[in-house]
Amino acid sequence: MNKCVFLDRDGVLNQERGEYTFNVEDFVIIKGVKAALEKLKKSKFLLIVITNQGGIAKGLYTKEHVHNCHIFLQEQCDHILDDMFYSPYHPDFTQSISRKPDTLMFERAISKYKIDVSNSWMVGDSDRDIVSAEKIGIKGLRVNKPWEKNERHFANLSEAVETILKYRE
Repeated sequence: MNKCVFLDRDGVLNQERGEYTFNVEDFVIIKGVKAALEKLKKSKFLLIVITNQGGIAKGLYTKEHVHNCHIFLQEQCDHILDDMFYSPYHPDFTQSISRKPDTLMFERAISKYKIDVSNSWMVGDSDRDIVSAEKIGIKGLRVNKPWEKNERHFANLSEAVETILKYRE
């Protein structure tokens, strides 16, 4: 069984703009992300992105836009991510259990990569990220809310990674 760190995209890996990020020229990777991912990979974690992309259902952008941003992210991080799952749905337009806070994206990754949820983590920037992971036994950490900093809330991915590495097998 493999251990994994699941990662939300916007607000964890790239800067949260307060609106949808779907153009590569607006996709700004947060300082320290590549180094944090390298530490996790060195510790034998799979790295899988789990992201809602509801702007597709709203007609604001296409799957191709998402793929282009993911290609850019991989290129900037030396192709360190093992996979990326996204949900193109939005509850105002379409319903799906793949969309966080539901668990289908996680379940697909767990099945595909034979992931041990008890040795895996989710790093997100919202409650729905953490709720969806914890529904299936994955420990959750929240980032980019420095005013909430405590044992489960961190300023950024780099700080969250230090906590994850303290608990590795």
